[in-house]
Amino acid sequence: MARRTKVATGATALALAVGGIVVVTTTGTPDAARADGADKSFFIDITKVPRGNNVNLDLAKRGARGTFTVDCGRNENGHFNGDNFIAQPGVRNGAEHLHDYVGNLSTNADSNNKSLLRAGTTCKNGDKSAYFWPVVRINTEEEEENEAANEEKLAADRVDAAKDEAGAQVDCPDVASELDEVPDQAMPAVDENLDNLDRESENANNQLAQGKQAGQVLDELKNKRKPSIKQIGDTMRQAGKPVAKNEDQLAGCAVKQNGEGGLDNGGDNSNVNAAGDAEKKKSDGKAADLPGADDNNEIGNNEGEIQRAEKVDLTFTSGGARRVVAMPKFLRVLYGDAKQSTNGPANARPSWTCTGFEDRLTELYPICPRGSKVTRVHSFPNCWDGKNTDSANHRTHIVFSDRNGKCPRGFKNVPQLRITLVYNIPPEIQAAGQYAVDAFAQEKHNPRSDHDDFANVMSQRLMNQLVKCVNSGKRCRQ
Repeated sequence: MARRTKVATGATALALAVGGIVVVTTTGTPDAARADGADKSFFIDITKVPRGNNVNLDLAKRGARGTFTVDCGRNENGHFNGDNFIAQPGVRNGAEHLHDYVGNLSTNADSNNKSLLRAGTTCKNGDKSAYFWPVVRINTEEEEENEAANEEKLAADRVDAAKDEAGAQVDCPDVASELDEVPDQAMPAVDENLDNLDRESENANNQLAQGKQAGQVLDELKNKRKPSIKQIGDTMRQAGKPVAKNEDQLAGCAVKQNGEGGLDNGGDNSNVNAAGDAEKKKSDGKAADLPGADDNNEIGNNEGEIQRAEKVDLTFTSGGARRVVAMPKFLRVLYGDAKQSTNGPANARPSWTCTGFEDRLTELYPICPRGSKVTRVHSFPNCWDGKNTDSANHRTHIVFSDRNGKCPRGFKNVPQLRITLVYNIPPEIQAAGQYAVDAFAQEKHNPRSDHDDFANVMSQRLMNQLVKCVNSGKRCRQ
């Protein structure tokens, strides 16, 4: 009998094509036989975890105290897939487990800078960034039959945007990331000109798509960018915060084919995309076509009832730094290691706790006291190398600060993204060890394999506001 999955909120099956992706939600009575559940040794009573081992709380007591929280919902529209365009671009079901998405509505295996920019978003402030993490499931030992009338296939054609996204696009310096802290009196003029820069880049991309010669587009774009960059420079100089980089250099742009944007400044990203290009699979986009997936989002050995987070908190902090600088647009950042059993423990981090016990984090699944809820906390790397938006291993371009919030030599403190996910998992399920995070088969649902992914697609203006909130000590919500 096929095992069935249902979203915990009880929504009906839905295939929704938005911004170039099929968004699906499933329903039905779950047949959640625990054929390959998590090992009982992976669970721990949270009250037995020592206090004071949450480095995030230590860093919160240092440096700038401001925060910037983005409201992107809880994946109410049911955006799931087994893809990962950062780690395995172009590979359908490359993750071999299911991801929960908020933010950008188009995120799938073929996502690139251009497709992400064109898409809609679930974020209330218009942030088009992609935020995604593996789902959590409940997997009990009872088998239940599903009546045929309640079975609904996850069958909807994927919108094939690959042809549209195969063309060239402009690659311009990220001016916001070159600015020192922007004083209040300079903020309106700087924001207006950052908006102008984004609009000019978008117009240039449209001209390329219409077949205009790249050289002509770049010449015109440079001339259009110069006045805005000069006004930003003049404004910052008047405020006593001069822009260090040459304005003429900031005005110049290049043209890249989609798929070349992983490394900036002439970096070679052949290693980043080689595996995806070699193994890219053709499909009509139906869930049943994913290797190891049945028709209800149970991929590989990941079985059971999907638990949508009761609360999703996306907050940017200083990460303990006295001040932060802007992240560049299209920066890719990974948290944790989905293949820690193969790669070793270096990138795995304790991610689990319970509400009311945030002073402690554990590498194991927590068993929470009654009234307390299972929580995942993912605090991302926050020291950027100052030039690359990605690297061959997706890690060396952005690393963690030390316990004092300081970055390695040559790296800059950028805002630290902290994603907090709270789940309403029944106490008896926790005690029985019947919940687990989706994972690669070799991980056997090890909680140490928990991970998270982020691609920054904020406008430069929005990123500038974020930096201002963090550095000024304000607590901003959008």
